[in-house]
Amino acid sequence: PYLPPTWCSYYPLNIHGYTCYIFFWFDSIGKQRMNQAKGKVCVTGASGFLASWLVKRLLLEGYEVIGTVRDPGNEKKLAHLWKLEGAKERLQLVKADLVEDGSFDNAIMGCQGVFHTASPVLKPTSNPEEEILKPAIEGTLNVLRSCRKNQSLKRVVLTSSSSTVRIRDDFDPKIPLDETVWTCIELCKRFQVWYALSKTLAEQAAWKFCEENGIDLVTVLPSFLVGPSLPPDLCSTASDVLGLLKGETDKFQWHGQMGYVHIDDVARTHILVFEHEAAQGRYICSSNVVSLEELVSFLSSRYPSLPVPKRFEELNRLHYDFDTSKIKSLG
Repeated sequence: PYLPPTWCSYYPLNIHGYTCYIFFWFDSIGKQRMNQAKGKVCVTGASGFLASWLVKRLLLEGYEVIGTVRDPGNEKKLAHLWKLEGAKERLQLVKADLVEDGSFDNAIMGCQGVFHTASPVLKPTSNPEEEILKPAIEGTLNVLRSCRKNQSLKRVVLTSSSSTVRIRDDFDPKIPLDETVWTCIELCKRFQVWYALSKTLAEQAAWKFCEENGIDLVTVLPSFLVGPSLPPDLCSTASDVLGLLKGETDKFQWHGQMGYVHIDDVARTHILVFEHEAAQGRYICSSNVVSLEELVSFLSSRYPSLPVPKRFEELNRLHYDFDTSKIKSLG
């Protein structure tokens, strides 16, 4: 399939009894898909925001998909997956838990590819080491240990994050960040940026394990995800955007400036790096980097009737950008 140069997403928003539809346009980075025979793949955390889009795209591409979820019997939470085209014929949902050793064995056995998107749910905690960092690292290693047992495995694609490269205090704002740099662990600890720290440590642990065990690993580093939500419950990213459109500032204040990318582009990028034989290493997946001021100015001019905040606390953060030439080089 061909992705147009821009992609539109929308959110319904209820204000004073009226339903408004907010549209966003983002540059698309999709490329022509590889012409390969399709097989069986596993998607961990299949009911999530990104994973649901990935399952959708894999089914449309003709893959047989084994999706892992915590409760296969939760019809309400999983209904959106069963409505996907091809789901009745080629989708199977099985129980697995990140913290339960060996629980991914059956789901992964016989699969040619594994897409590890599952990650611990972030919530306020007084013990980030035990409730965020450890589950992220051990959960990733748990999945990879199951991959090691599978003789049919060709490649693992791990969903990481652009936050694994951009939390730094020593970069040159004139030079776009690329896949060769890593987030500063000590900086994350100092400012308690637990999400970025968990993603960084989990990806580093994955690279070490796969190198020691001969597993072909590719990682995708998406920026802030935007786009329609297939699951019934909004993820934190979509909730933050809707909050901004309703005049809320707290959740968005810390963003400062962010890279943004459409959710469907990220799903297709996962498939691209799985199918492309030359793919290796890390791949940043991002469309645009904009400051919070630029974002609210754009939204205010486009939708003057909405209570979009006009002022935010000055963060004095250095400008940064991403070098996405590596993913574009795959064709």
